[in-house]
Amino acid sequence: MRAGAGGVGRAARRPRGSRAARVRALRRGAGRGLLRRWRGSLQLRVVATTTALGLLVAVAVGTYLLDAVADGLVEERRRVALADAARAAATAQAQFDASTPGTAADVEQLAGDVVSALEGPGPDRLRGVLLLAPPDAAGDEGAAPVRDLASDGLSPADVPDPLRRAVRTSGVQQVQLTDLSGGTGAPSLVVGSTVTLPRAGERELYFVYPLTSEQRTTGLVRTTLAGGGLALVVLVGTLTWVVTRLVVQPVREAAGKAERLAGGHLDERMRTRGSDDFARLAAAFNGMAAGMQEHIGRLEELSRLQQRFVSDVSHELRTPLTTIRMAGEVLHDARSGFDPVAARSAELLMTQLERFDTLLSDLLEISRFDAGAAALEPDPQDVRALVHRVVDFTAALAERRGSTVLVSAPASPCTAEVDARRIERVLRNLLGNAVEHGESRPIEVTVACDEWAVAVGVRDHGVGLAPAQLPRVFDRFWRADPARARTTGGSGLGLAIALEDTRLHDGRLEVWGSPGHGCHFVLTVPRSVGRPLRSCPLPVVPLGWREPVAALPAGRSWPGPGAGGGGGARPAPVTGADGAP
Repeated sequence: MRAGAGGVGRAARRPRGSRAARVRALRRGAGRGLLRRWRGSLQLRVVATTTALGLLVAVAVGTYLLDAVADGLVEERRRVALADAARAAATAQAQFDASTPGTAADVEQLAGDVVSALEGPGPDRLRGVLLLAPPDAAGDEGAAPVRDLASDGLSPADVPDPLRRAVRTSGVQQVQLTDLSGGTGAPSLVVGSTVTLPRAGERELYFVYPLTSEQRTTGLVRTTLAGGGLALVVLVGTLTWVVTRLVVQPVREAAGKAERLAGGHLDERMRTRGSDDFARLAAAFNGMAAGMQEHIGRLEELSRLQQRFVSDVSHELRTPLTTIRMAGEVLHDARSGFDPVAARSAELLMTQLERFDTLLSDLLEISRFDAGAAALEPDPQDVRALVHRVVDFTAALAERRGSTVLVSAPASPCTAEVDARRIERVLRNLLGNAVEHGESRPIEVTVACDEWAVAVGVRDHGVGLAPAQLPRVFDRFWRADPARARTTGGSGLGLAIALEDTRLHDGRLEVWGSPGHGCHFVLTVPRSVGRPLRSCPLPVVPLGWREPVAALPAGRSWPGPGAGGGGGARPAPVTGADGAP
């Protein structure tokens, strides 16, 4: 039972944790959404910034005006209080001087009557009055001292000690702004002076003027300024939103049209209204788009003519080349009966005819790619078997060049749905280039596979490539060293065709190179047709190398397991001349 209870407790606690995690995730998502909205909306930034600045200005101006009004009201109240207190003190002294009390009780009665008269009639008296004896005061001989008198709600403690000391010291009228200890809810002005009471001597007379009316006026001004300032900020924000919408909307329209234009919709145009700056922008944009459409149309027509020319020439040359090749074979077979010069000429003729035939085949293949007529015929194939067939095919060439081909492959099958003819052609091109430029050093062919992809790497240790040369490796007819002797008779289109074959498989063809240390080409294809690549089981940068790859063109990184393994920095994919990944 205890175990069951513990399990229930854990199960009960788990949802609370998951709810907290969901709340945190929602908050993070909301924060990221607001940040994206802030970064992506110029109108939002302008409206928010203008509203914030307007709010700051309204607060600053309102605070200044409120302080100025409050100070003015207090200063006016102080001037009036001083004059009123002076008149009241003079009246009180006149009453004291005109009276001749006989006993201490009469003196106290006189003081009480004067204080009541000075307060004013009714519950809403104009001022509070306090008649206080100095700490060291003494009455006439034989007279009892008069007690301190104060209006209702006031006490001697309400009079600040500094004010009392100033009144006793100077003997003239003094004033101070203070908060009463009785808690009237408003600050008060306290005006003090001295009077002489018959048979009791000198006394301190204080008048208390509450600033309740001024406080109500200040509160009304504060409310008015706050409401007006808020309305002003809302108005500024609304006007800013309207103005920025009028300004930003054409810009957004232009950005959308530009994006569609960049996406290939060359007939996109902006609406032209009026003759203002935006109308001129729309007219300029439309003119640019029309010129671009015309220029791209001419380039497309030129490209179609060029492709058609290459295709037609290749097809037209095929028939005479076949006849010339037949004649060349006859001469080549009969070269033993020729003199040495004629026999050598027959051999050279046959060699060049073979190169010419290879060039025509490559041109026809390129024309099929350009025309979009190349089709994939995939079948499940063990890539290891394809690699061994290509190695056997190039064994004679490698032997003539003095190179040894070393194959490393896993024991288990590396099956993928590929077009065997095209993959073999890619591998022949890669291995042929390695033999050609490997400088009689060993060539390493590595096969690797994982759950998502199969990869084949061809590594030579020859002349290599500089980082600046890597982006042009797959360009048509491009050579790293144009002066290098073509001992194998390459057409200059092998790697371009290999890139097109790789693209048909939705794969990737990448290269790493270092001058004097060779090159490493890696072909990666998905194991199933239409399945996106999620990893590369073979690193492009060889083990032990930290070659910088900043000169390589930018590309997407590999997600999933196996990304960038092998001890080197993961290079970005090298693209062909047309930007193919």
